[in-house]
Amino acid sequence: MDEEEKSLNFIEHIVEDDLKEGYTRQDLRFRFPPEPNGYLHIGHASSICLNFGLGLRYNAPVNLRFDDTNPAKEESEYVEAIKKDVSWLGYEWDTERYASDYFQQLYDWAVELIKQGKAYVDSQSSEEMAEQKGTPTEPGKESPFRNRSIEENIALFEGMKNGDFEEGKHVLRAKIDMTSSNMLMRDPIMYRVLHKPHHRTNTDWCIYPMYDWTHGESDYIEQVSHSLCTLEFLPHRELYNWFLDQLVDSKKLRPKQREFARRNLSHTVVSKRKLLQLVENGVVDSWDDPRMPTISGLRRRGYTPESIRNFAETIGIAKRENVVDVSLLEFHVREHLNKITRRVMAVLNPLKVVITNYEEGKEEWLEAENNPGDESAGSRQVPFSKELYIEQEDFREEANRKFFRLKLGGEVRLKNGYIIKAESCTKDADGNIAEVQCTYDPKSKSGSGTEESLRKVKGTLHWVSVPHAITAEVRLYDRLFTDATPDAHKEKEFMEFVNPDSLQKITGYLEPSLKDAKVGDRFQFQRLGYFNVDTDSTAENLVFNRTVTLRDTWAKLEQKS
Repeated sequence: MDEEEKSLNFIEHIVEDDLKEGYTRQDLRFRFPPEPNGYLHIGHASSICLNFGLGLRYNAPVNLRFDDTNPAKEESEYVEAIKKDVSWLGYEWDTERYASDYFQQLYDWAVELIKQGKAYVDSQSSEEMAEQKGTPTEPGKESPFRNRSIEENIALFEGMKNGDFEEGKHVLRAKIDMTSSNMLMRDPIMYRVLHKPHHRTNTDWCIYPMYDWTHGESDYIEQVSHSLCTLEFLPHRELYNWFLDQLVDSKKLRPKQREFARRNLSHTVVSKRKLLQLVENGVVDSWDDPRMPTISGLRRRGYTPESIRNFAETIGIAKRENVVDVSLLEFHVREHLNKITRRVMAVLNPLKVVITNYEEGKEEWLEAENNPGDESAGSRQVPFSKELYIEQEDFREEANRKFFRLKLGGEVRLKNGYIIKAESCTKDADGNIAEVQCTYDPKSKSGSGTEESLRKVKGTLHWVSVPHAITAEVRLYDRLFTDATPDAHKEKEFMEFVNPDSLQKITGYLEPSLKDAKVGDRFQFQRLGYFNVDTDSTAENLVFNRTVTLRDTWAKLEQKS
């Protein structure tokens, strides 16, 4: 076995085995089949990367198919959001398909099954059907309507289609085996009546096919070779194959369903129902709130497509479900942003510093490199003056020898600037430090080559010039839940673990080069983290989102606890 074969995931091994056993590369076709009833989340990203990744690996087409069989929950808004997310992740689909494209064909096939005695109209209530279906250890009982005549079934099914019956009056069921050990095979429902307009077919249909009937048949119509699903669909595979057995033409390719495990992410939830609760209860502002694990939320927060694809590749494809620590996702976005972002200076918790021996009214422009890891990123000019802002936590009146920032009598270097020494400080009426008076060494300018500029001091601080600073709204986002598995507690609701500090809005003071920043632009605020310009931003009111801190601050907290 060569190295490339060893590195294949188990899905790729399945494809390789099929190619050895008679498939050709021209037979390969994959699909990503979201239901348009919500926004895609980070869990979907793994499926997107898997299916489109296989398409790229084998130079095979990938369909984007919307499984739109439930008009009660599906909307065109979600369709457009899904298309935007897949494109943003960097993938192109071969054809855009909809299960609703196949409503007529699915109906015609259902009529054929009725004629063959393999489907019937059941007129029991949902409660009666649930009761007669049995349990995992007890066989089910046949419906009293199971042996209706073919003629009666066809007439009733046509009446369902024509809107002659109210919702819940009749359903169409496949006639399989009420004693099967797999409860999904106990005469599953194929169609139900729904008097609701569909986002594409409007009111053309009063009956809608169930997922299990639609899934395999849609794959067959599209000639999908490998239908990849998450692990909860493993029990459905037997039914998937039964439906295909009734219809497949031996001259055509038969789709193959295979399953892989979900990858759940810590400190979040990925259930669409629970995500919708967060939106409807006002815990977050919208589906694309930067705290949400939706792809649109991650995009708005400042994540890059590359970081999400790299994350999906790292966690891989497995046969068992597990919880992936969100810190791994954060690692990948840090790693990518470190390579591509411009370093800038911003102060988020300002303390004024006055350089007493700096000339009044003087200003100078200092050269600052944009990215020390990328020479092609160039440099920019930042203004320096007598009055500066530094972070409040970067100054202490008294501190031990391990505090390498500014303290009375101590020296630090200002990034790209001079060495300063704290001489005194003044306090407000509440005893809080309001201003620090410093002196600077005029010969210590960074990059000047003087002996003084080469002098080593242990601390380097970021800063902004007070008269030149621009203000912006800065949104400090953190994890939405305090617990790693908020929806895994039987005795508690997941809402009980919402992090009250998941968003803090403050005013930041930024170097003036950021005044023309555009929506989506990403930066590293030196020593603070990675930030991007939010969609709420305007020319008059800049808004920055913190994508991620420079280091994993939660790791230390969790170690302590």
